[in-house]
Amino acid sequence: MLVYDYMENGSLDRRVFECEESEMLSYQDRMRVLKDVATGILYLHEGWENKVLHRDIKASNVLLDKEMNGRLGDFGLARMHGHEQVPNTTRVVGTIGYLAPEVIKRGRFSTQSDVFGFGILILEVLCGKRPIKEGQPPLVDLVWLKMKQRQLLSALDERLTRRGGFDMEEAEKILHLGMLCAYPDPTARPTMRQVVRILEGRTRENDDTECEDIEKCLSNPQEMWSKYPLYLGRGDHPTFKEIKESISSSMSLSWSDALVEGR
Repeated sequence: MLVYDYMENGSLDRRVFECEESEMLSYQDRMRVLKDVATGILYLHEGWENKVLHRDIKASNVLLDKEMNGRLGDFGLARMHGHEQVPNTTRVVGTIGYLAPEVIKRGRFSTQSDVFGFGILILEVLCGKRPIKEGQPPLVDLVWLKMKQRQLLSALDERLTRRGGFDMEEAEKILHLGMLCAYPDPTARPTMRQVVRILEGRTRENDDTECEDIEKCLSNPQEMWSKYPLYLGRGDHPTFKEIKESISSSMSLSWSDALVEGR
């Protein structure tokens, strides 16, 4: 028998996408939920005697309680291993749109692939758009284009912009954080500990060189992303076509039925 806490307000996606404006989460509520989820992922990665990779971080797997606090749910694809062990798997599971490039191309799951999923979560929650939608470029491509044009704030959910009442400079920084977490090179992504510190504004509490480096990237993300000048449509993040070709041609990867379209 499994016993769960009752999450009165359902899943996060129902309060962000295609909902009545009266039921939509405010900017402050969305930020609180993102902090709750980031703290939960940090615990999975560092806070327990074993390391847990969630492997399916997305808005529909974030549940909201009576006070709109967020909790990460659905551990059906999670994998546990010792902190000193390297995950050994070539079985690709997860949801298209949230899968890191290294997962699609090499079947390599790590804490950094969870960080990637959290980066996509940041983007979809603040932009009010799903990561993939038929007939449109992936959300990460759209945000990258806005960032390249120095119009990043125009990527924000229009309903949030109309409502106002939040710090635009902070919102821009969090969008930068989402893009940094979703960076194609996993070694350049922040750790969840760094992400939590940034979300809580605690990067300057002590002399932390790593957090200083992340702050520099957040202050000038165009410089970092300029390494991918042909990013849009090039496939540094895998496309549907690449995924289908991998399924049909690769014998080294075991593709699970759990690999589904993002929703």
